[in-house]
Amino acid sequence: MRTLATLSVLATSVLATVVAMGTASAADCPGHPNALGTSRTLVVDPSEHGLLGGMQYRESLPLQDHEVVLTFDDGPLPPHTTRVLDALAAECVKATFFMVGQMVRGYPSVVRRIYEDGHTIANHSQTHPFTFHKMSVDAAARQVNDGFESLRTVLGEHADAVAPFFRIPGLLRQTSVENYLTQRDVMVWSLDFLADDWTHISSREIINRAISRIEARGRGILLLHDIQPATAAALPEILHELKVRGFRIVQVVPARPDRPKTASTPEQWVVRHTPGIWPTSVPVVGLDESSPLLTAPSPANFGVADTIEAPLDQTLALAPGKVRSGVGDAGLSPLAVWPHGVKLTGLPKAGELPAPAAVNFHYSRVWRPASAGSGQKSTFRSGKAAPPTARNTSANGPKKRADSPAPPAAVPAAHPAGVRPVGHQLSIGKPTVALDTTGSIAR
Repeated sequence: MRTLATLSVLATSVLATVVAMGTASAADCPGHPNALGTSRTLVVDPSEHGLLGGMQYRESLPLQDHEVVLTFDDGPLPPHTTRVLDALAAECVKATFFMVGQMVRGYPSVVRRIYEDGHTIANHSQTHPFTFHKMSVDAAARQVNDGFESLRTVLGEHADAVAPFFRIPGLLRQTSVENYLTQRDVMVWSLDFLADDWTHISSREIINRAISRIEARGRGILLLHDIQPATAAALPEILHELKVRGFRIVQVVPARPDRPKTASTPEQWVVRHTPGIWPTSVPVVGLDESSPLLTAPSPANFGVADTIEAPLDQTLALAPGKVRSGVGDAGLSPLAVWPHGVKLTGLPKAGELPAPAAVNFHYSRVWRPASAGSGQKSTFRSGKAAPPTARNTSANGPKKRADSPAPPAAVPAAHPAGVRPVGHQLSIGKPTVALDTTGSIAR
């Protein structure tokens, strides 16, 4: 009983300390009593949660509603980074700076100011290559390690202030690189929303996009770039709008022996997309069954106008599981009808489709055999005999050369008198089996 009481007192004391830290940092802003401030500090353990940011991963920071984490990439670069630091200091807001090693070595004084202002210092590679998605793990490791080394070298005796946080340049991730980082307890950061400030848009547009996306999601990690002049100009207004709309700033730092992680539950880390944020689920209305069913199309959609009282099951096969070939009905594997059998009405009770009429086809060249005894040759085109020419005719009839061959015999009549056959210039092969007058196989 005494043990339980002691644990209760300790838990209450720890909770009070955490709350006091958050409220004190938000209220303690000399010269700026109405500042936005930093509402609390979130301590995370990179070994437990290696991949963060709902834009690319399944987990993000365990934030409460209307809590935002500010992050800045690609710096430092004066005077733009300096203006960003001034805007943050005016509102007593703490952020996380993902810095490029090359820039760190070029502007060490700005890096030291970031540290002195109490911001979280993180790594964004050594040279910011846009090839992390296709480079080897060894090449990526050099970029990562050189970036950390540049930060630690510039900070000197404060090298332990460098957080084991890394954001991949361009967010061009690949699994092998992520595995390399998480196996070394380096937390990979993505983001939850961004303001597109690297696309050289105006500061007003940066403000509009940042605030609208933060409001739509309600909480998360915002990505900005401190090397952009438009971002530096937009930041004071962004902070003002966040305060007016009731948002609170959270600073994230890594856990260490003298700074235990903030208590949280696994569910708080899971990314949950709200309506209006991609991706989202689309509700389907009117489906009461566990599996969706598609409504059968109306027969009218297929030109079936007449109906009969008893609907007929119609299939394209001549018989269930059969198909007609030149030598008989062949068996078929059973087929599943998708999604259900559909009954069509008004179709004739026939086992096969009627043959199309000749009028359904247009023939550019028509062949008509000459009738017996007509004395005309078989002709093409419209079936009319070619008119005699002056060279081949005379008053007494056509002249003949002595050596000319005898004319071909007249084509015998192939159809009864009065029938004008129409044919096409195709050679039809002889059927392999005998057919009756209906076109069916003779039995």
